[in-house]
Amino acid sequence: MEENKREVQVTLVESILIMIGMFAILGALIIGAEMPPQIPILLVFTLLMFYGRLRHVTWDQIFAGIIEGIKPGIIPIMIFLMIGLLVSSWLRSGTIATIMVIGFKILSAQFFLLTVFLICCLIGITVGSAFTTISTMGIAFMGIGHILGFSAAITAGAIVSGAFFGNNMSPLSDTSNLTTGLTKVNLYDHLKNMAITAIPSALITLGLFFILGRTSSTADLTQTQQISQQLQRSFNVSIWALLPILVLLLLAWRQVPAIPTLLVGSLTALVVILVSSPGYSVSQIGTLLMNGNAAKTGSHTVDRLMSGGGINNMLGSVSLIIVALALGGLLIQYGVVHTLITSIKQYVNTPGKLILLNMLSGIGVNFLVGEQYLSIILPGTTFMSSYDRLGLPRKYLTRTLASGGADVNALVPWGVSGVFIAGTLGVNPLAYVPLAFYAYIDPIITILFGFTLVTWRYRRSGKRPATSTATTSVGLKDRDQMVVN
Repeated sequence: MEENKREVQVTLVESILIMIGMFAILGALIIGAEMPPQIPILLVFTLLMFYGRLRHVTWDQIFAGIIEGIKPGIIPIMIFLMIGLLVSSWLRSGTIATIMVIGFKILSAQFFLLTVFLICCLIGITVGSAFTTISTMGIAFMGIGHILGFSAAITAGAIVSGAFFGNNMSPLSDTSNLTTGLTKVNLYDHLKNMAITAIPSALITLGLFFILGRTSSTADLTQTQQISQQLQRSFNVSIWALLPILVLLLLAWRQVPAIPTLLVGSLTALVVILVSSPGYSVSQIGTLLMNGNAAKTGSHTVDRLMSGGGINNMLGSVSLIIVALALGGLLIQYGVVHTLITSIKQYVNTPGKLILLNMLSGIGVNFLVGEQYLSIILPGTTFMSSYDRLGLPRKYLTRTLASGGADVNALVPWGVSGVFIAGTLGVNPLAYVPLAFYAYIDPIITILFGFTLVTWRYRRSGKRPATSTATTSVGLKDRDQMVVN
């Protein structure tokens, strides 16, 4: 048993070669051959597993790495399944239809993208979850955008941008609480500091969507009236259909965890279904939750918009998360991630360089492992001592972790967030990623502020790096324990 816990380390050269080979295979097969990402990732996983055997890594160690890699994804996987229940029940109860009808009345084609971005920002701040924002308001906006003549990619870009800004600025956000808990930084100090880069990023994003919205407004608004009338004839469009949203917002405000919040939101929608459709049987509810809503309104457009959800429709995303996290577990078990991150610490001697390398580490972990929590935990524990040595407040560390961890994860097609967005909104990740402006503008501005504003404040304070060479970074075994906890 002790041997299974023994740290496995590869050299820096090996780590770099593994990374290059992995990205070459994934890029060639996912982008070049347009294969589903599960298969290329599984191929890389298989090659990496047998490479470990050639390096005399035992099967027990390999399996231990796989298990430890998948563990952080168990809760996100359960959340995915709960969202499948939520989407199917909200579609059938008329909740999504009601949102769409209201949206048709208040939205114009010219300002659609701006409105989508701003509403997703506000909902994200309120509920503290980008996933919840995307799986509720996001689905409704995708339907409205389709009718107004906007591409799925640009609408998804506005939804993702707003949802992740809200996630960054919410005191209820799991990633905000993770970063501050890990680094012992006051949550509201972190949010105030986060706003310095997040708000300019959001304003730039808003301007881009205003420009794109003006150039893309080719909607036939008479069609929206027809769709709205069809929705009102076929679904329970009423104020009572909004009850699941109110329950969801209330539970989020009370800081109830995501899984029970999503379950209660789904249960409320089921109650609305039973009240509005007394003949709906228990068997039909089971089919709805398992297979999703299958709309049959006589309108091909409405049927396509109002069908989806269910556990079965989330299983493709779940399988991708499992194989991606299993691959990440091997990379951690072999020491690839740890070796790459620690090898660059020696170049840190200014605030700008520290923030840049911290950011690149978070981005690297995201692309290597695909898990946003690990992209926060691993660079956070590694670079914490470097911030202390420079005398730089840790609030700059938490801001960098949020940008390079949570934000960038939305841009990784095989990452947990990327998989979720693609599966929930029904859009190819390679299509929406270039248009999710906030997710990469915020990291860029964070780096620029590191070399300008943060460096200026640092020099003005007269602080100098500490002479002690002591480090507080954790080893692989301790870090793995942190991930499990």
